[in-house]
Amino acid sequence: MNPPQPFTVAIDGPAAAGKGTISRAVAEHFGLAHLDTGLLYRAVGAQVLDGVDPVAAARTLDHAALENPRLRTADVAQAASKIAVIQEVRDALFDFQRAFARRAGGAVLDGRDIGTVICPQAEAKLFVTASAPVRAARRWKELQARGDHSPFEDVLADVEARDARDSARAAAPLRAAEGALVLDTSELTIKAAVSAAVDYVAALRAA
Repeated sequence: MNPPQPFTVAIDGPAAAGKGTISRAVAEHFGLAHLDTGLLYRAVGAQVLDGVDPVAAARTLDHAALENPRLRTADVAQAASKIAVIQEVRDALFDFQRAFARRAGGAVLDGRDIGTVICPQAEAKLFVTASAPVRAARRWKELQARGDHSPFEDVLADVEARDARDSARAAAPLRAAEGALVLDTSELTIKAAVSAAVDYVAALRAA
């Protein structure tokens, strides 16, 4: 019996647009492996905050580092965005992501350059976005739930600064891949957004 053929779903988008929730739901629905590639950069960013050289951290990264609960904090998110512009860091993480994407049976990867750089030949590409104020409100609520009472204005400023940095960087700037479905979640419920993504991927798998 032949092994299942790879089927890659590439989901990109800015912070707090909902791509992680959608990616996990799509992976579960179709029985595909899932990788939040942002965690790779967050894991490197966390080590950089501890004084480790970013390139060295990227080259020695292991799976255990992805389980660190600190990776969801705001300071690590900012560090991840800053080190993501370093080409040597991106190169060190490139092979890991591409191998995961083409694993037997298929995979869902979410990040900022999956459809444009890591897997430009992905069978399904989505770009999940939302307005900056909506995304900031989502992030602010998450922080509040964790006991971080940062003012909303500060969270919005961080989101806008990260958007500017991610979109303007020379190395793999944030943008929708050619042919990607652009899914704006500003006024969508989670259920509606997931349903739209699942229907889109299902149509491509059946083609």
